[in-house]
Amino acid sequence: MVMSIPKEISIYETARHKGSGMKNLGQMMRQAQEMQERLTQMQTRLSELEITGSSGGGMVEVTLSGKHEAKRVKIDPRFFSAGEVGVLEDLIAAAINDARGKIETHTAEQMSELTGGLPLPPGFKLPF
Repeated sequence: MVMSIPKEISIYETARHKGSGMKNLGQMMRQAQEMQERLTQMQTRLSELEITGSSGGGMVEVTLSGKHEAKRVKIDPRFFSAGEVGVLEDLIAAAINDARGKIETHTAEQMSELTGGLPLPPGFKLPF
């Protein structure tokens, strides 16, 4: 036995479901646009960010931008009189790595706020 649904009901139901689908799609598009705007704002803030890393108990400091570009290097003048170039080179590298690690931590915190705590897919990186 085949039951037929009155035409008026099926048209009504179809229109109702289409309307809610469009409403949800519009809402999703709005949310995606808002997320994109927040991501752009965060990228701008990160590009203006400067973080300093240090090594050797503060004897060497390196400041990097949020884009991981070296901005400043500060070296305690005592190194120049001691003639410890090898140690100085190691400390500069350590200070750069310290600053870079701080930028990555800060970026991860900002992304966590932006995504509401949802983890990013593995390998996802910002464009800088």
